[in-house]
Amino acid sequence: MIKILVLDDNPAIGGALQTLFSLHGYQVLLAATPAEALTLLASAKPDLLLQDMNFAAGVSDGEQGRALFYQIRQQFPALPIILMTSWTQLSMVVELIKAGAVDYIAKPWDDQRLLLTVANAVRLAQLQQQQQLAQQQQQSLFAGKDLCGLVFASRQMQQLLQMTLQLAPSQAAVLITGPNGAGKEGIASVLHANSSRSKQPFLKVNMGALPAELMEAELFGAEAGAYSGLTKTRVGRFEAADGGTLFLDEIGNLPLAGQIKLLRVLQSGEFERLGSSQTRRVDVRVISATNSDLQQAISRGSFRQDLYYRLNVVELRLPPLKARPDDILPLARHFLAGNKALGADAEQALLHYDWPGNVRELQNVCQRAALLASGEQITAADLGIAAEVSGRKALDDIDQASLLAALEQAGGIVSRAAKQLGLSRQAFYRRLEFYRIKLP
Repeated sequence: MIKILVLDDNPAIGGALQTLFSLHGYQVLLAATPAEALTLLASAKPDLLLQDMNFAAGVSDGEQGRALFYQIRQQFPALPIILMTSWTQLSMVVELIKAGAVDYIAKPWDDQRLLLTVANAVRLAQLQQQQQLAQQQQQSLFAGKDLCGLVFASRQMQQLLQMTLQLAPSQAAVLITGPNGAGKEGIASVLHANSSRSKQPFLKVNMGALPAELMEAELFGAEAGAYSGLTKTRVGRFEAADGGTLFLDEIGNLPLAGQIKLLRVLQSGEFERLGSSQTRRVDVRVISATNSDLQQAISRGSFRQDLYYRLNVVELRLPPLKARPDDILPLARHFLAGNKALGADAEQALLHYDWPGNVRELQNVCQRAALLASGEQITAADLGIAAEVSGRKALDDIDQASLLAALEQAGGIVSRAAKQLGLSRQAFYRRLEFYRIKLP
């Protein structure tokens, strides 16, 4: 059962929150003073802290809560903390959220909004714990293996890499399928790095980036004069990769003439350069990848079925990033290494975004945010995806921390903050009202 520690000096508020959370399956601990809270944090080890900001009569500046927050963060850095108070001091709220507070709830609170905030905070903390456990398991499971710098925490990627490492020592042709930007080249690198060919060449050819008329020359080479403008012999990728591995990305773009030659190489290891009758022989392991449906291409007559079965001795399917959400935050932190850290609101935004561009898009978003963020931590607004997180027009489609961060960056000017989040002024004001945020 999830344990929540409520720190509030008002017994009536503590009792109301205890009733609310108990009715929804939480175990609730109550503390009326910071000292009591620190004792319970050490002994009962709650999963989440709901912290008031003032603990003495007549005090309303929030400094007591601010000092306590930093003390708790230092002693219990992984503990999710939600701040709750009846006052709103924008600068302090933004500061503490950037320092790691999960969210800010205004009194009087909305029960459903509070329950949703708590559920999200607990889920995020559990996800982080799972990631840490997964990292420990990975270190044991993949000890002594070369993962080529791949960063992951999901069960899907762990299983895929186990299969990849199992296939690596073989000479079998492997077809890697998955959407653009998901990391197919990384899987190919792991296959080569853990094979008996790891000391030999590993060459990559992006078939989608080559003009159709140059693909055969790129793969098999060409003699001088074989086509207009070629004044000297061109060594093809198969020759250059002899003894090693050749990775053919976007294999579905290979024209039929090239497919016939590729099939022959896979069957016999033999080929001729363009413009030459001399047969050459190589020993190359072929790994191919595609984001298209080759079965449909076979039905259309644009891809040879016999080549498909030669390439697809074993298929490795790489899921899109949105299907393995456990990988999102570890990848984001990896892309930001040496730069700024992610704020809690930014982590939530990353987890709720669909990532149509997969890992490549995540990398671009993180690099841009690191360059443009003005604070010590990256906020949801810095990511540039807050307005895209959901296609819904509900009032909670942009979280409270994003609104506060946008206001701070805009110097309190609503029109600028609204534009930054892709909202109209009226829509921005409605969200301020929804979260009970009062402008200074």
